[in-house]
Amino acid sequence: MKNKSLQFRLIVMNFLEFAVWGSYLICMGRYLAEHGMGTHIGIFYSIQGIVSIFMPALMGIVADRWLPAQKTLSLCHLMAGLFMGAAGIYGLSAGDAVQFGPLFTLYAVSVAFYMPTIALTNSVAFNALVKAGMDTVKDFPPIRVFGTVGFIAMEWCIDLLGFQSTAHQFAISGGLSLLLAAYALTLPNCEIKKVEGKVDLVEALGLKAFALFKQKKMALFFIFCMFLGVSLQITNGFATPFLGSFSASPDFVEAFAVKHSTMLVSISQICEAVCILLIPFFLKKFGIKNVMLLAMLAWVLRFAFFGMGDPGMPGVLLFVLSCVVYGFAFDFFNISGALYVDQETDPSMRSSAQGLFMVMTNGVGATIGTLAAQAIVNKNVYSLGEAAQFAQIWDGWKTSWYTFAAYALVVAIAFWIFFPKTPVKKG
Repeated sequence: MKNKSLQFRLIVMNFLEFAVWGSYLICMGRYLAEHGMGTHIGIFYSIQGIVSIFMPALMGIVADRWLPAQKTLSLCHLMAGLFMGAAGIYGLSAGDAVQFGPLFTLYAVSVAFYMPTIALTNSVAFNALVKAGMDTVKDFPPIRVFGTVGFIAMEWCIDLLGFQSTAHQFAISGGLSLLLAAYALTLPNCEIKKVEGKVDLVEALGLKAFALFKQKKMALFFIFCMFLGVSLQITNGFATPFLGSFSASPDFVEAFAVKHSTMLVSISQICEAVCILLIPFFLKKFGIKNVMLLAMLAWVLRFAFFGMGDPGMPGVLLFVLSCVVYGFAFDFFNISGALYVDQETDPSMRSSAQGLFMVMTNGVGATIGTLAAQAIVNKNVYSLGEAAQFAQIWDGWKTSWYTFAAYALVVAIAFWIFFPKTPVKKG
């Protein structure tokens, strides 16, 4: 009964954690595109990567050394909620006159505090499960799946309420973040690591986790995390603007995929929820290398299917297939990677190591990926100008999606060649 109560508390944490993100992550690109900021989509998504280069590691240090992880989580959500709420209020008051500068500034500060919370929720959950004598590989995925449920729930709410092209999405996200800030204070305590005597500068700054690069296996793991991280935010930023662009065609303007692009893309998260439950089996059966290789190949299909499809029948089925494979692409990389880091690192640096994982994936990798993707989309799509024919715009989008698919395929082949097979431990 005690374990059931703990699981429920962690489920609520994960639900709220990803509901905050799901309120705007998928539909923000469409809002920006329809408010004259289509060429800035990349910077809005890449700022998540830029702050992830240092903020998760920094907050991981705080959680390891000074402030228990659940309280650090609360502090981060308090700040994230205040600034995201302010972004929503500004966007709603400015309407069609919304300016890039003020909106981006408020959004960027909020994201800087939100991004560390993904790693912190992992640390809080792993710590609580281990203390309760539970198996993280077996018991964490069924808890984490409710994070995906929270993400999907907010996608549907935003779409059905008609907010996918309005700043309401930011205001709602801010409110949910403040709710989680309060809830986090009720979560199981995570003990901080007291250090006696003198501590050298590297250890004091929490940079000890970077020593993992001295191990060839871990160095390769983090390098490939960066390469795969390039793909993580591309469809989040450009899928709904791409689907929205079909409104320029009389053949597709009334299609479900165009009018409810956020709901269509939410199939990705629905499949993600299913795939999370498959992770324990796949990890134990095939090992980390094959699981991550499957994720990389899934990214190839994710991008290729977008390039091949259209909102009509049967073309829309390719969009659906793209969303189906996303579950494997995202989960088999992120969740398996987080579990791998937890098992391969010393307890004294696990929060910092989770932060490093975020740095390499949602930090360096995602930053490079979204900025590069914006340059590719600008060249192939937005550079065509307002006078461009729909056929030209569609061809530009196709070229962009196939370029992303080709990159993902190269990374998958390199990973298959160079990364060693690695079994996954119990516990």
